[in-house]
Amino acid sequence: MPKFASCNLSLVLVAFTTIVISCQNNQTDNTSNDDMLVSTYYQEQHRNQIHFSPEKQWMNDPNGMVYYEGEYHLFYQFYPDSNVWGPMHWGHAVSRDLVHWEHLPIALYPDELGYIFSGSAVIDWNNTTGFGEKGNPPMIAIYTYHLMEGEKAGRDDYQTQGIAYSLDKGRTWTTYEGNPVIPNPGIKDFRDPKVFWHEETSQWIMIFASADRVQIYQSPNLKEWTQASEFGKDQGSHGGVWECPDLFKLPVDGKEKWVMIVSLGRGGPNGGSGTMYFIGDFDGKTFTNDNSPETVLWLDPGRDNYAGVTWSDIPKEDGRRIFIGWMSNWVYATVVPTYIWRSAMTLPRTLSLKNTDEGIRLISRPVEDITVLRSELKTIEEVSINSQIDITAQTGFDGKPKELIFEFEYNPEAKADFGIKLHNQLGQEVKIGYNPANEEFFVDRTNSGKKDFSDDFATYDKANFKAEGKLKIHVFVDVASVEIFVNDGELVMTEIFFPDEDFNQLSLFGKRAKLTQGNVYSLQSIW
Repeated sequence: MPKFASCNLSLVLVAFTTIVISCQNNQTDNTSNDDMLVSTYYQEQHRNQIHFSPEKQWMNDPNGMVYYEGEYHLFYQFYPDSNVWGPMHWGHAVSRDLVHWEHLPIALYPDELGYIFSGSAVIDWNNTTGFGEKGNPPMIAIYTYHLMEGEKAGRDDYQTQGIAYSLDKGRTWTTYEGNPVIPNPGIKDFRDPKVFWHEETSQWIMIFASADRVQIYQSPNLKEWTQASEFGKDQGSHGGVWECPDLFKLPVDGKEKWVMIVSLGRGGPNGGSGTMYFIGDFDGKTFTNDNSPETVLWLDPGRDNYAGVTWSDIPKEDGRRIFIGWMSNWVYATVVPTYIWRSAMTLPRTLSLKNTDEGIRLISRPVEDITVLRSELKTIEEVSINSQIDITAQTGFDGKPKELIFEFEYNPEAKADFGIKLHNQLGQEVKIGYNPANEEFFVDRTNSGKKDFSDDFATYDKANFKAEGKLKIHVFVDVASVEIFVNDGELVMTEIFFPDEDFNQLSLFGKRAKLTQGNVYSLQSIW
């Protein structure tokens, strides 16, 4: 743990529920240890209250999301021995409502074939693998093995694809003795398999990242795979290695289109990590992009939504395509100022398609399940904005999680920024707003609090967006993050921050704009 200049901080974690904090601040402290024993489970500074995070240590990509018998499974990249990246395991949690999570024991551990990198999970309903029992289909995890000895030796074939299965709803796992099911042909970056059953051709499809493109493989049984095609060499953005792909279909205007999601470790729209998507068709073998090869569509141009993929086996009667991402960015993820744990996931989101003037686009909205957290509602009356207006008292804004739904009208000729500002008594702030002159939505966290841990953190992030005189901003404010859904999910931006004191003040800012409607919900903690 880093040393603090004026405060000796001793952390003793007891059953993950209690911490003793001793802070002398260069003064004599006569407080007894008993008086300083406080319950701090999920109450540490910067610990988000409505987002999933591990109890302790390092977490990155969401993995293996699958629904089975009333439970949403969330596996994730996890290193149980440190708060920075290390030998990867699959951590595990389940939820019955996509909101409250139960931590379960580690699901997959590194073995002789390597660390357990990212992947997916499915229910083998037809027991094509033969791993199941009558009336008990197996849950299959498909993941990348990363052999560190091979990487250190300078080989290119140190990443392979393996599988494991569970017959007790993901609680215990058996590794397939025939691993790897896909050996490496000599490609350095060869990882992150996402698998689904393709009904039209009655076969399993695997899409995974392969350096600067994706590979698509086919299988009758999840054990024997044949390469079908590849996509992406000359498509989209190549600012970094491709990672964590996904492929699924969604309805739009009476037809169906296929969506491919691909993450980039570098080269995102505002720097660092980012996730792009393609719209097209898939015939069980080949994906065809509807847009020009140079078109780049970003799923979330904020700085902190990465490696996201969607849940498998959501019941047809539900019908949603549900997404979750890792709420961080590789340019600073390992140095953010949290120590007991590192990072959180985004809120689960429902993905859909919409026809726009620019073409078919992906829409992201928070899952409706989150409304269960709503408690007190504060309503703001219509108000004209020609300067900064403090609405802290009206909204009950107090540094605890809030859901803001604000609708604005503005004069496009004014060319003046407007929006909302989260701030505290120290003058630290995050501004969320719109610039009509440039037709840009923005999040300004240049003065958001702690920032000296990375030269890449204090950023003004923006995204092109045409609002045409009206703008709806739907924001989930947590202790250390915002998720912003603009005009019902036509644009989404996710950002994290670390103020020295929680943001407990809320203001409107701008000129020649009007707040026509404002609702602020207090949200209960999920922990």
